[in-house]
Amino acid sequence: MFISSVLIDTIIPRIDNKTKAVIRNVVLVLSFAILTGICAKFKIEIGLIPITMQTFVVLVSGVLLGSKRGAASQITYLLGGLVGLPWFSRGGGLAYVLSPTFGYMLGFVFAAYSVGYLAERGWDRNIKTAVLAMFIGSIFIYIPGLLYLARFIGFEKVLLVGLYPFILGDLLKITLAGLLLPLAWRIIKK
Repeated sequence: MFISSVLIDTIIPRIDNKTKAVIRNVVLVLSFAILTGICAKFKIEIGLIPITMQTFVVLVSGVLLGSKRGAASQITYLLGGLVGLPWFSRGGGLAYVLSPTFGYMLGFVFAAYSVGYLAERGWDRNIKTAVLAMFIGSIFIYIPGLLYLARFIGFEKVLLVGLYPFILGDLLKITLAGLLLPLAWRIIKK
């Protein structure tokens, strides 16, 4: 079932004027790129890969903005950091491509798109499917993240360093988003 309306389009209705609609979408995409950068700074350093709040924003950006705008917000975040904006968890610049965390950031684009795709089909409107959508999005962060990290530490250590320390935090973020999104839809419908 394709619903297409995502939460942000209900909160801030779409605009018929093409120029104003483009400006609205650019502002939304930039806002979530900036929010991702801000949340990258809320971190706990635990080794090669810090624990941050940016993954929560990545998942929520997809749900709120939909697949295309959600992915565009993460591409904007990624490109902004690569050109030197210091909004990655440990700075910015093109050299960040050589960082062990770069694969996770590539995964942000896929995660935002996939969660947005599912939200466009109504998965964000009930707790079970919202949590499942967030879980799927997290997998899209981990796959490129772990594969890229393995280049630095080898496959034998990659789960120990790049996955296990983050499971509890990610489950909390997924649960929080999975509970809040259906609640937001219920509030808006009233």
